[in-house]
Amino acid sequence: MTTMALTGRTALLAALGSLPVGILAPSWTGMLAVNAPLSLAILCDYALAAPVRTLRFTRSGDTSVRLGDAAEVQLTVTNTSRRRLRAQLRDAWPPSSWTSGSERQASRHTLAIPAGERRRLVTVLRPTRRGDRKADRITIRSYGPLGLAARQGQHLAPWTVRVLPPFTSRKHLPSRLARLRELDGRTSVLTRGEGTEFDSLRAYVPGDDTRSIDWRATARQSAVAVRTWRPERDRHILIVLDTGRTSAGRVGDVPRLDASMDATLLLTALATRAGDRVSLLAYDRQVRARVQGRTATGNVLATVVNTLATLEPELIETDARGLSNAALADAPRGSLIVLLTTLEAAPIEEGLLPVLPQLTQRHTVLLAAVSDPRISEMAHARGTVDSVYDAAAAAQAQADRGRTADRLRRHGVVVVDATPESLAPTLADTYLALKAAGRL
Repeated sequence: MTTMALTGRTALLAALGSLPVGILAPSWTGMLAVNAPLSLAILCDYALAAPVRTLRFTRSGDTSVRLGDAAEVQLTVTNTSRRRLRAQLRDAWPPSSWTSGSERQASRHTLAIPAGERRRLVTVLRPTRRGDRKADRITIRSYGPLGLAARQGQHLAPWTVRVLPPFTSRKHLPSRLARLRELDGRTSVLTRGEGTEFDSLRAYVPGDDTRSIDWRATARQSAVAVRTWRPERDRHILIVLDTGRTSAGRVGDVPRLDASMDATLLLTALATRAGDRVSLLAYDRQVRARVQGRTATGNVLATVVNTLATLEPELIETDARGLSNAALADAPRGSLIVLLTTLEAAPIEEGLLPVLPQLTQRHTVLLAAVSDPRISEMAHARGTVDSVYDAAAAAQAQADRGRTADRLRRHGVVVVDATPESLAPTLADTYLALKAAGRL
């Protein structure tokens, strides 16, 4: 549908024409003498404006972007009419597609397209939230040569940009990979013994365990050969994200779920490089997201990143029994189950502890939770009456959290309790420590 839009120039001319009439000869005849020619000029200008209904729009450009980065979406406008197009265009997207205050400048474009030609416009998006951002309507206003009136219409040109988690913890990956190489024998002496994976053969040296001698290889060469081993690979890791109400809480400026996602990405990148299978399960009262176990040859990290992009917390209590059953269904025996949830006493004692034996009997369970650094600051505050009360409340909260963690450890659970900034590297270090201890 095409509508008429009047410009500020039209209003200015009407005001300037009406002013002398109102002062010198105020009458309907005087008003008609001024406005009739102006109305005729408006109609002519509207008729000479390039039509907007016949315009063609196509999109191209980025389909995904990490949160915090910029995405460029190109919009190609084709003028199929016989008139020159002079227009203003608004490329509408959801408000969270730009930082506050920058939407007007980023979404509006001025263009001039000769008849039968096309022009490409670039809209730069800087999303402030994860998820899918879908293009809304294109509103275009085509002006006549006098600039008095314009044809205005709307078009749809669908396009979606997926905003991925930022993965800020990737800066910790190189140091953890170096430790992994030391662990699996690339930069240190390879281990020998049962329960490990064969790596290569080397010449026998005095002191080697004679049980490691490979007699068939020895028979084929002049020197005695022994087998070398490395830590076993292709273990299964199931990362379980609790998307219930506790994951919606904010610690500083970061939701708990987003901090857990960042830790998930670092652990996924590290574990796949170690040759382990990684699966993902997001659950509250139903499965919100699932990535089945894959080998290191699959692009599992990209799949996990894409899956987490649209995941949001649900304001409902997590069903711990359902979560346990879903984890048991996805994880083969002997897996490492990494549960990213809360350490609050009530959800743990009433929900997780009763079903925990089902998990610990078959798997190694690691629970990782986000702690609030503000609590530690409050615990050390002094000087005023309010500060003392805050310190007492913080100390009580820390004590309750510590008791909950101790109860989990008595059930055989490995507990990681860290701030949003340190959760990802601490979880990665704990994974490497479990690998070094032979628990994976």
